Formats: sequence, structure tokens, C-alpha cells
Amino acid sequence: MKLRTLLPLLFVGVAACDSAPKAPPKADWKTFSDAYIEATFKADPYFAVYQGRHEYDGILPDWSKAGINAEIARLKAALADAEAIDPAGLADADRFERDYLIAVTRGNLFWLETARWPYRNPAFYTDGGLDPNVYVARPYAAPDVRLKAFVKYANALPKAAEQIKANLTGPMPRTYIDYGLAAFNGYADYFAKDVKMAFAEVKDEGLQKELGAASSAGAKAMRDLAAFMETKRTGQTEDFVLGPETFAAMVRETEGVDISLDELERIGEADLKRNQAALKSACDKLAPGKSIADCMAVVANDKPADGPVAEARRQLPDLRAFLVKADLVTIPGTEEALVEESPPFNRQNSAYIDIPGPYEKGLPSVYYISPPDPSWPKDVQDGFVPGKLDLLFTSVHEVWPGHFLNFLHANRAKSQFGKVFVGYAFAEGWAHYTEEMMWEAGLNDGDPATHVGQLSNALLRDCRYLSAIGMHARGMSVEQSRQMFRDQCYQDEGNARQQSARGTYDPAYLNYTMGKLLIRKLRENWTASRGGRKAWKAFHDEFLGYGGPPIPLVRKAMMKEPDAKAVF
Repeated sequence: MKLRTLLPLLFVGVAACDSAPKAPPKADWKTFSDAYIEATFKADPYFAVYQGRHEYDGILPDWSKAGINAEIARLKAALADAEAIDPAGLADADRFERDYLIAVTRGNLFWLETARWPYRNPAFYTDGGLDPNVYVARPYAAPDVRLKAFVKYANALPKAAEQIKANLTGPMPRTYIDYGLAAFNGYADYFAKDVKMAFAEVKDEGLQKELGAASSAGAKAMRDLAAFMETKRTGQTEDFVLGPETFAAMVRETEGVDISLDELERIGEADLKRNQAALKSACDKLAPGKSIADCMAVVANDKPADGPVAEARRQLPDLRAFLVKADLVTIPGTEEALVEESPPFNRQNSAYIDIPGPYEKGLPSVYYISPPDPSWPKDVQDGFVPGKLDLLFTSVHEVWPGHFLNFLHANRAKSQFGKVFVGYAFAEGWAHYTEEMMWEAGLNDGDPATHVGQLSNALLRDCRYLSAIGMHARGMSVEQSRQMFRDQCYQDEGNARQQSARGTYDPAYLNYTMGKLLIRKLRENWTASRGGRKAWKAFHDEFLGYGGPPIPLVRKAMMKEPDAKAVF
């Protein structure tokens, strides 16, 4: 499965209403669940490919209005059928999976029908079908086989581009235009310059000719899309806002968190203050007498001489060894993650990881780290490159014991549904939770500079949380968000610009902190009667065994509570 720190997975395609699974007899839940997975793959072949189902190679979703409407109808039919099944007649595991399936379906319907993301947000397409990385970089088959898949994909891009332009007809926020231009031009540059190098080992002249023609067609389609985005400049707006009611619905429908926005905001503000106080304490030890900004600079300016990719490669073995020594969580399997520079079409985040899905066998995961935007001023570029200890907790987040370990467990879950559907707050909440957990467990033996590195990442996520609420429900501007990242969360200018913009097209990026806080409270409650700190490993193993459902569902199962609820 591909995991990036952008948007929740969105499933859209051409499946007709009658392809939805029908409600089965009480004893036949597995048939229903399996049929739902297969119908999702048919509706979203891009998602299927990233799960490792390569019979769908090269096929893009149908993003026509008819295709989107058909997917909404399919999801509604599946939801009605699932809700019609009496949970009392199901085994415990099947009852949990039924609730899980209902939650996934409601979440996808929110993005398609309520938020109307296909008609508003170019990130819907970049994160939901356009990325060619699976064919270029994931060695799931011989290079010539992957080249043929890429050719099929690239030849489908002109039609997809026309569908995207037909959908994104209205005025567009400035940040969406900026995002779309960077992404679509990045794809075009990649197709024009880099794809041939990626498949250079294929010596078949005929295939290379096909690759050249398809790459040119794909590059032209993406360049046309970028030009289309540029035409939006004259009417650009700052109107990206979901609004309070829709934002509250997003949190409820996608993550099962049903609380007031006032309470949600209070929770985020409390975590910001907690981390700010911890940062002051750490800085008093590291740099007594200096300001918080100067203290942060001490850590931020300790940059790896040979760059963050080389530094991350050094960090990963040490982090894994610490996990084993501290006995914090089971590490299933012997897989390791590679570290590479991110491709030019996907640098809107400083780091992310590409993890093979549950249907793949024996393939590497790749932890990507982005260089700074070369258009930025030199001082902004320099500030964007992370310090060693800031990067250390990015490596914790992405690999050990964050996303990579999460998916080692998820890909071995007992439930096939749990293997396939891993949600935003679960995945990002777990990865962010592990940063603080590793510090609490003694990483680097209480070193205050290490604590500053951990807190820098925690504060970044606190400002994401508060920016999401602020910009979409409280009237906060992008500039006010940028200032908050700078002044309250002590982020460099490049990150502050990037993150404030991201909050406009990824309002769910509050899920990092929200998920972390839900997991911390669940750990506190679950381990209270099981030995406290001694039970952390058992807690982590059981939590990860569920796959990736909304965390309130996991809480209900682990705490044996009658209802799924969010407890912070």
C-alpha cells in the first residue's frame, strides 16, 4: 500500500450500482467483505495496484461525472446492505469488521458527496491515481513488464486530464492553483526527462519506442493540465473553507470522532501548551539563558554534512536496535526500508514512505526525503533541510516504529479487510504517537537536544491541528496560519509556507495529533490494569493487529465498551 502524508485514500471509479455486494446470510460475512474489497478494486484500479493487484496495472479511474456518480451509488448500496445485516448474528470478529466496513464507506462518501472533492480539489487526483511511482520504482515485476504497465498508464493520461479539467470548472483557491501547478508540471518534467532513465535497462527497441511515445503523450497531458490551472489565476480566490458544519462532519464521518468543534479545539490548544512547556524545560537544559527560537536553532543548525538521505540511512539500524532492546513492540518479519530522495512530482511534503500492499511479496519499502524547492531563497532552502535530531524523529515517524512497522503488522492482520483499508488517523496517529513514545522509552537517554528534536515535530503537528480547525471553521487566513507555524510552533519559513498551504487542501491533517491523543488515552486506560509501562508491548501489538480502522472502534474492542467513542 502506498502511504503518504497528504489525503485519506479516496476510492472512485466506474463500478455500476449493481456491482455492490448484496447482503449475505448471517453466517456468510466473509463473502460480503471479500466482495466489497473486489468491488472497490474494480472501482479504483489505482488503489488496487498499490495494494499489489497487478491485473489492474495501467488502468486509471473513471473521473467523469457519470463515473463519480456511479461510485457514490455503489457506496450507498454497499452501506445499506451492510447496515441491514444484524450484528447480533455475527461472530465478534465479523461484527467488528462490519462496523469497520461501514466506517470506511461513510468516510469515502463524505469526500465524494459532501466535500465534493473531485469538483474542488486537484489533490484528489494527484493522490488518487496520477502518481506513476508504483510502475517506476516498485520492483514487483521485471523492468519490461513494468515498462508496459507504465505505457498503458501514460497513454490513459490524456483522457484523464480532460475529465479533470471538466470537473475543476469553478474558481479555485490560490493554494490549490499553486499545488496543481507544482504537481502537474512535476509529472510533465518527470515524464519528459527521467522515465527513460528509469527504464534504461530494458533493451527492447520496440518497447523503448512505445515508452518514448507514451511519455510524450503523458507529459503533454500534464502540461496541458498545468496550463489549465494557470488559467485559474485571473479568478483565484482564498475560498477554500469547508465551514464549521462540514468540518465537524469530516471528523465524525471519516474518523468516528463525534464531539463539538469547541471541545476539539480545546484539546488541540491544550496539547500545544503541553508541548510548548516541555520545549521550554528542554531548552532551559540545552541552552540556558537563550530564547526558545535560539535553542531550536542550536538543534536545527546541526545538519548532516552529507545530506538527510545519508543521515536517515545511518539512523534506521540504530532505531530498530533500540526498539528491540527496549522491548517496545513486536517486529514481524525481517523487512527493511530503503531511503531515497523523493521524485520531483511529489515534494509537497518533506518526507513520506511507499510501502508495498498486502498482495505483494518480498518487495522493499522506500522512505523518501524531499529536497527544498529550488525556487525558494537560499536561506529558506537552507532552513528547510532538517537538523539531525529533527530528522531522527521523522525517521521514527516514517519507519521505526512508525508507518513501516504499522504496515508490517497490518499486512499480517487476520482480517483481509484490515490489511487493505488503513485509515488516516490510525496510520498518522500511530506514527506521530511513536515519536513521543520513543522519547518516553529513553531514546538517547534523556538528551535535551533529542527532546527538542521530538518536540519540534510534535509542535508542527499541533499547528496542523489548530490550522485545520482555524482555517476551515474559524476564519483563519493562510497568512495567519503561516505565522502560527512560525511563532507558536517554531517552524522554519519553508515549512511554515508549505504547511499553511497544505491545510487548505488537506483539512484532515489534524489527524496526526488527534490520532496520537486518542492512542495515548487508550494506552493509559488499557495498561492501567495490566502493569502500566510493562504492558506497553502488549498494548502496541494488540493495537496494531486491527489493521487500521477508526480509533474509536479499536477502543471499543480493546476496552470492551458498549459503544465506539472518542476519548482524549
